[in-house]
Amino acid sequence: MAETTEKKPLNPKAEKVADPVGASIDVATQQMIRRAQELGVETIFDRAAKMKPCNIGIQGTCCKNCAMGPCRLPLPKGGIEGEDERKGLCGATANTIAARNFARQVAAGCAAHSDHGRTVAEVFMSVAHKETEDYKIKDYNKLLAIAPHFDVDTKVEVDGEEVDRDLDEIAKEVAVKALAEWGKPEGELRYLKRAPKPLYERWKKLGVLPRNIDREVVDIMHRTHMGVDQDYKNILKQCTRAALADGWGGSMIATDLQDVMFGTPFPLQSEANLGVMKQDHVNIIIHGHEPVLSEMIVAAAQSKEMVEYAQQKGAKGIQLGGICCTGNEILQRHGVPPAGTFLQQELAIVTGACDAMVVDVQCVFQNLANVAKCFHTKLITTHPMARMEQDNVLHIEFDEHHAMEDAKRIVTMAIDNFKNRGAEVMIPSQKAAQIAGFGVESIEYHLGGTFRGSYYTLNDNIINGRIRGVAGVVGCNNARGRHNEAHIDLVKELIKNDVIVLTTGCNGIACAMEGLLTPESAKVFCGPGLAEVCETVGIPPVLHLGSCVDNSRILLAATEVVKAGGLGNDLQDLPAAGAAPEWMSEKAISIGQYFVASGVYTLFGVNLPVTGAPVFQKYLFEELEKIYGGKWDLAPDPIVMARKMIAHIDKKRKELGIDKARERVLMDMASRQALEA
Repeated sequence: MAETTEKKPLNPKAEKVADPVGASIDVATQQMIRRAQELGVETIFDRAAKMKPCNIGIQGTCCKNCAMGPCRLPLPKGGIEGEDERKGLCGATANTIAARNFARQVAAGCAAHSDHGRTVAEVFMSVAHKETEDYKIKDYNKLLAIAPHFDVDTKVEVDGEEVDRDLDEIAKEVAVKALAEWGKPEGELRYLKRAPKPLYERWKKLGVLPRNIDREVVDIMHRTHMGVDQDYKNILKQCTRAALADGWGGSMIATDLQDVMFGTPFPLQSEANLGVMKQDHVNIIIHGHEPVLSEMIVAAAQSKEMVEYAQQKGAKGIQLGGICCTGNEILQRHGVPPAGTFLQQELAIVTGACDAMVVDVQCVFQNLANVAKCFHTKLITTHPMARMEQDNVLHIEFDEHHAMEDAKRIVTMAIDNFKNRGAEVMIPSQKAAQIAGFGVESIEYHLGGTFRGSYYTLNDNIINGRIRGVAGVVGCNNARGRHNEAHIDLVKELIKNDVIVLTTGCNGIACAMEGLLTPESAKVFCGPGLAEVCETVGIPPVLHLGSCVDNSRILLAATEVVKAGGLGNDLQDLPAAGAAPEWMSEKAISIGQYFVASGVYTLFGVNLPVTGAPVFQKYLFEELEKIYGGKWDLAPDPIVMARKMIAHIDKKRKELGIDKARERVLMDMASRQALEA
């Protein structure tokens, strides 16, 4: 557009308040922040510099659950002495207020992930009944694998013999039982029994088995209404039910059904960062979290019809790029490269080369519309519950019954917009290679091959000390810290100390941008034990397992480790820990709580909205471990976080009796015969 070719800023009054180098460790991001400032385009980095967080809200002790508030309870200057004097108008204590706020974040996080799962289940229902021609079941093996967990028989008796049941009938029954998990009137979530038996029995004994997904969210919203539950321990008990309904319910169902319909991921090569965009191609950025539409956009953009149409309009082809977890979904199944993390979404438009940005739900900045006004970019919303008020935003509502038609309409719109680019396009050159697309099945294959795939190999290398332990590092970016710095510092410190990392979400994209998702990186960044394993198996030291709903893959991988034997009988026995160093979303609180309730030591960076209620904080940080085997912790410094995780891993190794590395001995024939005997 003409505006972007002028040298003067679009908004001369815009303040250049963000220091690009101080805002991000990524050179491409720094370059785009400078460009935005030169053009007078405000981004999240500038807004973060202008607006400071509320000191009391950040502590979790501001209550606005009724019209008598907000009631703000700052920490007393003398610490927790005089704690009884801190009350809201209704008499609610700091512990009650902090627990209610914490619970509502869990409820929102569970609702977001699980509503994603509901959408996937509804599309799967259409597929099972052949009501749509655009979607089909791509992985029948995965369907057969998950059917028993829904109590769906895969065999049927005919004339006294057991034979394979019709696959279409299996799909229909799985669809019905999956959708019922959101609102069935009695019973418990079926997937809970996928957990190790001691863990399931502990949940049952504690009375925290979720009944159905929707009920647990509604329960939290009711009990945190003014004048209902006023016992922080009881409130947190319901947090656990809702969080488990997320991790072992909605999220896990979403992951499984996406695999069935779109294909189970397997390792593939791709790239990451803003440099994946191409000046001579139509660039379409897909952003959000639900992959049902993005799957169709990938298919449409790769079709001969659309590619030829793009060439007719003067482009060499169509380049897709992802932002956030929709980006991770199309990465792990199709190799579509992520253009960036959560904090880079505005910057993809600032390149001047984004012909269309297509968004669905979650983590989408409303300010994208304001940035798009300064460029030629078409911003397209697609979900009925996620629209924007700005008049330059187009809304094309997705319908699974006309999915390809909708996708082609969007791709065509992007192609037609290619000619409207301004003269000054600036695409950063930075991009890095990555291997992504790992999952429970592919890890098993890589460890043992087609005929002897097993998690035993991983367990053996943990027992012999080559691998010190396992860390799940996940989560978003947060503009209150330096973009990607905590992610990268933490992961590098862990792999340097022989801790293998499983990653999802924006942490996975950040690690890809830093070059940590290639097998070759092991020689550079890992300790000798982990480097040896990675070289032998041919895997990166950081395994990208997908989007944020795919944290369920981490739970199931950990369960497979328990099943393989030698490392205890429960998730709490494993030399493992979890972390979200740059979290920002309510979904992260729900994820953290279901990992804690599953027995995992879980640390958050930045802050945690409980510090204003020291008694409640102590309950989360100390007492929960006695109840669930896992606990919360806070470590804003990523190196401190890594050391805490490693200390916990070492503690678990000692409890298992594997704290000393075994001496490697060349065995003669007599020794081998003695072993077999």
